[in-house]
Amino acid sequence: MKMIEQHNREYNQKEHSFTMAMNGFGDMTNEEFRQVMNGLQIQKHKKGKVFQPPLFAEIPSSVNWRKKGYVTPMKNQAENFLLGFQGQCASGWAFSATGAIEGQMFGKTHKLVSLSEQNLLDCAWSEGNGGCSGGNMDNAFQYVKDNGGLDSEESYPYHAQ
Repeated sequence: MKMIEQHNREYNQKEHSFTMAMNGFGDMTNEEFRQVMNGLQIQKHKKGKVFQPPLFAEIPSSVNWRKKGYVTPMKNQAENFLLGFQGQCASGWAFSATGAIEGQMFGKTHKLVSLSEQNLLDCAWSEGNGGCSGGNMDNAFQYVKDNGGLDSEESYPYHAQ
């Protein structure tokens, strides 16, 4: 806190162009911060094909997927807003995976169901994900495929841990 206070005093004297403040990572050691923020180990692409759009398709200049109903309302990745974005749980991979699957499901069923990120955090380890230490969307998709689906957010709520 002393460093932050000193910096902000210097800011008030026009010695810096920004202020500093405590956030959800401020009480972590450098090693703890690195574990949370750098936990994802990139893996080579295992399976799948690269999407090739049709050569002569008419593609609109933009699409608003929210207006079309494909996107769930914004989700809070930090169980406690005071912790900041994602809190101390590097769960963005799970949110991006569920968001992608939710949109695909809506395209097939015309029903928008919010899926459980916590289900992925807790259960997708065998596919190479690391829970709150980070993960990969491709591995999450493989878990959903191997598991035969994913629980809803309502039945398996997010706890950021």
